[in-house]
Amino acid sequence: SKLFAKAAVESGEFVFEDYDAATGETRQVKAFRIRFASGFEIVALPSRPRSLRGKQGYVIIDEAAFHDDLAELLKAAMALLIWGGMVVVISTHDGEANPFNQYIKDIRSGRFDYGLVRIDFDEALRDGLYQRICQRKGEAWTAESEAIWRAGIIGFYGEGADEELFCIPSEGSGAWLLPIVIETAMKPETKVLRWEMPASFAGQQAGVRRATAQAWLDAIVAPQLHRILPDKPSFFGEDFGRVSDLSVIWPVQMTQAMHRHCPFVIEMRNIPFDEQEFVLWWVIDRLPRFGGGAMDAGGNGAAIAERTAQRYGMERIAQVKFSVDWYRENMPKLKATLEAGGMDLPQDVDIGNDFRLVKMIDGIARVPRIRSLEKGEGAADGKKRKRHGDAAIAGALAHFASLMPIVSYAYEPIGRGGDGRAGAADDHDDDAPRFGLRGRIY
Repeated sequence: SKLFAKAAVESGEFVFEDYDAATGETRQVKAFRIRFASGFEIVALPSRPRSLRGKQGYVIIDEAAFHDDLAELLKAAMALLIWGGMVVVISTHDGEANPFNQYIKDIRSGRFDYGLVRIDFDEALRDGLYQRICQRKGEAWTAESEAIWRAGIIGFYGEGADEELFCIPSEGSGAWLLPIVIETAMKPETKVLRWEMPASFAGQQAGVRRATAQAWLDAIVAPQLHRILPDKPSFFGEDFGRVSDLSVIWPVQMTQAMHRHCPFVIEMRNIPFDEQEFVLWWVIDRLPRFGGGAMDAGGNGAAIAERTAQRYGMERIAQVKFSVDWYRENMPKLKATLEAGGMDLPQDVDIGNDFRLVKMIDGIARVPRIRSLEKGEGAADGKKRKRHGDAAIAGALAHFASLMPIVSYAYEPIGRGGDGRAGAADDHDDDAPRFGLRGRIY
C-alpha cells in the first residue's frame, strides 16, 4: 500500500452508472478506485455481471464460490480476454455441488483449458505464512510456536477446517446430496430415452405429429419395455416443460424388498402438448398394477395433469403445485431413500447434474432459479441446451407417488389398439397377462 501511495494520483470512492437492460433502469453504484499517473486504475466493482461489461484489463474474482451467479459473472469477465486481459478466480470452497467446484472438476477433466492452482493451509505455512505474521507482529518465530498457532487455527474452524483451510469441499451449505450417494444409486442398465423436435414440428398436421410420436415410441421406448417388472406395483412422476425446460417421465416399481426399480426415464424437449400427453398415456397403459402418479400441475402442466387425472382417476393422479411446504415435507424422504440405496437412478451425466443442482435454500432442499447447461448427449451436437433440475423433480414426484395410498377400484377391461391409447379395439383376450392390462384387482 505504501508503494501504491507513491504512484497513485488519487484514490477514493466514486459513483458509476449501472444500466440494467432487462428493466431499463439505471442505478447509481458506489465503488472504490485507485488512479495512477500512467492512466491505469484499480477499481473494486460489485459482483453483478453487467458491472464488467465494456471493461478491459485484469479481473480478479474473489471468493467466487459465494457469488450469486458465478456462471454469468465469468461469462462477462471472459469477454475481456479478447483484448488481452486476464481473469483470476480465487475462492475457498462452499460445497461439493457449488458451481466453483464444478469448474474445478471441468478443468481437471480437460473440458476447460484453464490453469489451476491449489494452495492449502500447510503449503502456505511451508512458504512462510506464519514467519511473515511473526515479522509483522515483531515476534520471534519458532517451530514450536508455529505448531501451536496452527493447531489453534484448525481448532477455531472446527468441522469447517477441511473446506476453509485444506481445499476439500464438504457437503456445504448449498449441497443436498453427497456425490457418492448419487453415483451409487446409478444403474447403467437404466436408460434415458430422449425425444427432441424442432419448433416447426408443432405446426405440422395432427396426424403427422401422432404418427411421428408413435414411431418414436415403437423404435425407442418399446424395446425397453422388457425392463418393466410384470408383477410389481407401478407409479410415475412427471415434471412438465414445453420450451425452456424438459418434460421428464419417471416410472418406478416397488419390489418385494421395498426397492424402487426404475425401468427407464423419458425426456422430451420442445414436444407439443398433445404428443406429450400421448406419450405419457402410452407409458401408463403399459405399467402393470398401476398404483398412481404425481404430476407437475403448475403453469402449462396443469391441463395435462387434470386430463390424466380424469382418465386414470382423480385419487390416483396427484396434481402437484410446488410450494415450500411440499419441498420441506417430501425432499427429506427422497434423500433418505437414496442414501439407503432404495431407488435407482440412470447412469447419465445430465441426470446426475440435475440431482446435484438441488440445493439447501433456507434449510429446504429445492432447485434454485439458475439453469445449467447439458454436458452429456444433449451437448454432443454443440447446442447449448439448458436444464433446470427437471429429472430431479420428476424423480421426487415418482418417489412421492410411490408413497401414496393405493386406491381400490373395480375390474374394467380396457383394450388398446395400434395407436397406443386405451379404449381402442383390441383383439387380445381381456384376461391375458400383458403390460397394457389395467383394472387388475389387488
